Amino acid sequence: MTEGGVIVDTSILIEFFKGTEGIAGEVSSLLQENRVIITGIVLAELLQGMKNLKEELMLDDFLLAVTMLELTTNIWLKAGKLALSLRRKGISLPLTDVAIATLAIEHNLSVFTLDRHFEQIPNLSLYKPS
Repeated sequence: MTEGGVIVDTSILIEFFKGTEGIAGEVSSLLQENRVIITGIVLAELLQGMKNLKEELMLDDFLLAVTMLELTTNIWLKAGKLALSLRRKGISLPLTDVAIATLAIEHNLSVFTLDRHFEQIPNLSLYKPS
């Protein structure tokens, strides 16, 4: 696994592909350092939002430069238990995001996201741009 790897969430990648100042530079730096990790959930979310062939080609190029890390049955089990424990505390989060967080926790990775609800997940390291 990539030392110091960062799971880059869909919210960040949307801004990256738009060329949003700050975020685009930060993701580019992570790419140069070979630290960007995504999972199938993020890939599927990106694909469903594609507007044209140019965007699809940009995504194809991006995929050549990142590490893919998939969710195993064990990760899904832990994600479900985490989602249940959060719900019992009155915190309802999208299961996809809980799964991404669980993957990060299990592999000692951080998550780069714009979604504030990730802050409610215990033991999750959030990536903060330098």
